[in-house]
Amino acid sequence: MEENCIFCKIIRGDFNTEFVLENDYAVVFNDINPAAPIHMLVVPKLHVESLNELDNEELLGKLMMTVREVTKKIGLNSYKTLINTGKDAGQEVFHLHIHIMGDKK
Repeated sequence: MEENCIFCKIIRGDFNTEFVLENDYAVVFNDINPAAPIHMLVVPKLHVESLNELDNEELLGKLMMTVREVTKKIGLNSYKTLINTGKDAGQEVFHLHIHIMGDKK
C-alpha cells in the first residue's frame, strides 16, 4: 500500500467508507462523483498504479470476477465497465480501478 494514495487509505479504513463488497483481493464502493445512477469502483487491495503496470493475470481475472459478483449481488444485469489508464485517458487516481456504471430499472 502507498501511504498517500486515496484508494489505499480507503482500503485501510481511514475514511470509514462503506464497501458494497469486499473479498481477499478487492473492495467495491460507490463513486463519490457518480456518472450514472449506479456507479461503483472495483479497487484491488494491492497498489498497482494503472493497467499498464499490472503484470498479474490472475489478479486481473479476479477483479473481473469481482465485477460479476457485485453486479449479481445488487441485481444489476446490464452495465458498463471502464478502466481509465493514464492521465491523458482521464485517470485521476493512480491506483488501478474498474468503474461499473448502470441504471437499475
